[in-house]
Amino acid sequence: MKKVVLGVVLLAVCLLTLPVCAAPRVRVMILDGESGGTYHNWRVTTQVLQKELAEVGLFTVDVVTAPPADGDFTNFRPDWNKYGVIVFNYDAPRERWPAELKTSFESYMKNGGGMVSVHAADNAFSGWQAYNEMIGVGGWRGRDEKAGPHWYYSNGKLISDDKPGKAGHHGLRRPFKMTAQDLNHPIMKGLPKEWMHQGDELYDSLRGPGTNMTVLATAYSDPANSGTGLDEPLLMVSKFGKGRIFHTAVGHDALAMSSVDAVVTLQRGVEWAATGKVTQRVPAIFPDANTVCYRADLAALDPNYPKGLNPLDAPTPPRPASPAPTK
Repeated sequence: MKKVVLGVVLLAVCLLTLPVCAAPRVRVMILDGESGGTYHNWRVTTQVLQKELAEVGLFTVDVVTAPPADGDFTNFRPDWNKYGVIVFNYDAPRERWPAELKTSFESYMKNGGGMVSVHAADNAFSGWQAYNEMIGVGGWRGRDEKAGPHWYYSNGKLISDDKPGKAGHHGLRRPFKMTAQDLNHPIMKGLPKEWMHQGDELYDSLRGPGTNMTVLATAYSDPANSGTGLDEPLLMVSKFGKGRIFHTAVGHDALAMSSVDAVVTLQRGVEWAATGKVTQRVPAIFPDANTVCYRADLAALDPNYPKGLNPLDAPTPPRPASPAPTK
């Protein structure tokens, strides 16, 4: 009798835990295929994104590569509705997509789809109004005051500046401090108020409609590094219809994407864009206001990793001559 009761109890426990164990993973599409220049190696950064998302255990990831600049988009018809979130690692410098493809993506988002814009994806589609509403702000590709105001933080408030000017700029790649502006958002809960980010391009002068945009974190664009002297938005969320968008402007290359804060906020941002919540814990190795923390396994995916942080920004200074030996 005791064996029967024990068996029933074990069966009940298994049945109760089954839905948790069998919970389906979120399907994620990483969309890539083009960049405005060779300085954004999307083939490598897609590998980094795949690795980062696979290790969480919450996602099933597919990579969809769009046709190249001179390619045929006639049959490029991704099935958006198969995915909980589309991660744009894609920077088409011209208006590549036919109207029906844009409309299909807009419908997906309006009906509750998820989107994540990674770094240079906010350069893309400067003439597509709905896309600009989704990402909130963008840079380059002819954007100026007509695209919308320059958004930045001042004295704890989000400011919009309508003065004429080009959108998009950055100084040399250096480590910089990021400041949380909304620690109550699910992506940000548990993060420190300030932390250091690995050497990266600090985007500034981003412009756009800012529709339904909430800035999660900023960084000071230092004039000593040709910056604006303003706290520029680098992590944002927004809404488009019923859809959710997470926009991260960090992550120029694998080295920058290896920064632990970039990994964590990307992973959490993808989950939030897909589900509206975040279940992941902040790791103990998350950087603080004085310490850069990066992952060598991710950085090593970049072929420029052995060259150091800024191989394209400035020549390596000559090594000082060794002092003459004393007798």
